[in-house]
Amino acid sequence: MAKASGESLDKLEDMIVRAAESTAAHVRAAKAAIGAVIFGQDLVVDHALVTVLSGGHALLVGVPGLAKTKLVDTMGTALGLDARRIQFTPDLMPSDILGSEVLEENPGGKRSFRFIAGPVFAQLPKPFHVLATQNPLEQEGTYPLPEAQLDRFLMEIDVDYPDQQAERRILFDTTGAEESHAKAAMTAEDLLSAQRLVRRLPVGESVVEAILALVRSLRPGPEGGEIGKLISWGPGPRASQALMLAVRARALLDGRFAPSVDDVIELAEPVLKHRMALTFAARAEGETIPNVIRRLKARIG
Repeated sequence: MAKASGESLDKLEDMIVRAAESTAAHVRAAKAAIGAVIFGQDLVVDHALVTVLSGGHALLVGVPGLAKTKLVDTMGTALGLDARRIQFTPDLMPSDILGSEVLEENPGGKRSFRFIAGPVFAQLPKPFHVLATQNPLEQEGTYPLPEAQLDRFLMEIDVDYPDQQAERRILFDTTGAEESHAKAAMTAEDLLSAQRLVRRLPVGESVVEAILALVRSLRPGPEGGEIGKLISWGPGPRASQALMLAVRARALLDGRFAPSVDDVIELAEPVLKHRMALTFAARAEGETIPNVIRRLKARIG
């Protein structure tokens, strides 16, 4: 009986490993499908995929013309999701997002209202993700989001200019007779399976301690030491939760089934920088949030 139970346990572990390997293969295929269309933004693609695998939302920040919207559309195709776009302008009305009811009359003269769904009715109820794009705050017509709204984004992802080789490839691919288009590499159910797997990946004590040390040191108070004196307000427990999920998702994207402290260091800035603010005195002395986070990463690295 004990032998049979042991064999059953081994079979169960083998099934879990095979399922994890299959899911990881799907994720890598989706990454390759996105990379066939989006050039020179490998880190941005990785962070966007980590966000979705974690079940969260992302804010992509960059100047116009860097293919932020194209990335979102491409991800929707590669992940097998129904993508919708909402263009936020000063005259935007709630009905432009939610939809509206129109009065219709049938051939018999009877009138009735019909609801026309707005673009928010995309991939509902699950998986549902918001990948918002924003120009830098220095740009005309861009306004800072309230802190409570920023905290809802699992990551703030900076989209920078591509290097010369990537931009050369963009020129030829997008101005020729044929342009590359993304192909579906996953389905919505594949993505949900990947998200469930992310939450099951084991996390070592060293990774947990690194997350706690990093997040708690970015709050005003004695735990931050000298750095704590520079901070006006810092990340709350939601930031710790986001980082815990993100490091697991990054491990899966990399073909590993457990995260490391290196994952914490890599994802610290995009997960934490929009969840904190420096004091006026610190800003006056030239301190920046990325520099503060980098100093703390050096401590745990």
